[in-house]
Amino acid sequence: MEFHLKTISLLVGLVVGTVNADNSKPVNDKQNKIFDFETNTPQNNLPLMLAKNFDSNVTTKHFFISEKYDGVRAYWNGKQLLSRSGRRISAPSWFTKDFPSVPLDGELWIERGSFEKVSATVRTKHVNPEDWQEIKYMVFDLPRSHEVFSERVKQLEKLVNSLNSNNLKLIEQKRISGKSQVKAYLAEVIANQGEGVMLQHRNNLYTPGRSNGVFKLKPFHDAEAVVIAYLPGKGKYKGMMGAVRVRNKQGQVFKIGSGFSDLQRINPPEIGSQITYRYRGKTTNDIPRFATFLRVRGKE
Repeated sequence: MEFHLKTISLLVGLVVGTVNADNSKPVNDKQNKIFDFETNTPQNNLPLMLAKNFDSNVTTKHFFISEKYDGVRAYWNGKQLLSRSGRRISAPSWFTKDFPSVPLDGELWIERGSFEKVSATVRTKHVNPEDWQEIKYMVFDLPRSHEVFSERVKQLEKLVNSLNSNNLKLIEQKRISGKSQVKAYLAEVIANQGEGVMLQHRNNLYTPGRSNGVFKLKPFHDAEAVVIAYLPGKGKYKGMMGAVRVRNKQGQVFKIGSGFSDLQRINPPEIGSQITYRYRGKTTNDIPRFATFLRVRGKE
């Protein structure tokens, strides 16, 4: 906990800039166009809005804050759930029967620390209705709305409250006025085994790609890499996998030896599979420092 609080203080203490000097205008200068989400194929990622990592060029005065739910990103197009890659998610009909006809953006989620469970359920082609009993669709945005975020929050609240769905829940958005509130809320989330927080500017428009008005803030960084080799274990791990050699998206090759359970060392992630790892900064050679295995990423 001591490390988390120090890291939180460091991250939040960097808040010195401003996203938008004129707070009466939308943050993004792109046209907030209507995109035809339904025509995307599984080979084309949906044009969803993505967050940037929190840095020193943002302020918190005109932002909303919410918990970052570590679930499976899902887009509701008014008829069916789609993954970020555009693949249809095979949810039971009873799960979505009370969903609205308007598109939604959110996360399929069970509880903190249950990513592997929800991922396995969501990504299977053979639906087991019982596995979906615990899952909720945690909604955080309205992709088709032309309104700024503060207005979209109101629209979402009104919409969700009008529905009779036990499977659709609204992610709480809190207004913040300063970095002390960000620090306190992030500390609370981390203490309860959460992943981090999301911040979105009140005047942010929903635009595809990395947005200038939405940020994710976590005490650790995480990224993806592909497993390319195994390294044998030593000592108590003799006869098991000791570490995996991976290649990240930047083409850098390095090893990850911590974060694995004994069972995972006996049955390590397959060669060619994609894993998520956590790290604390980078070395002078730009290699992730203290890289730790987090989980195997399923195919979307």
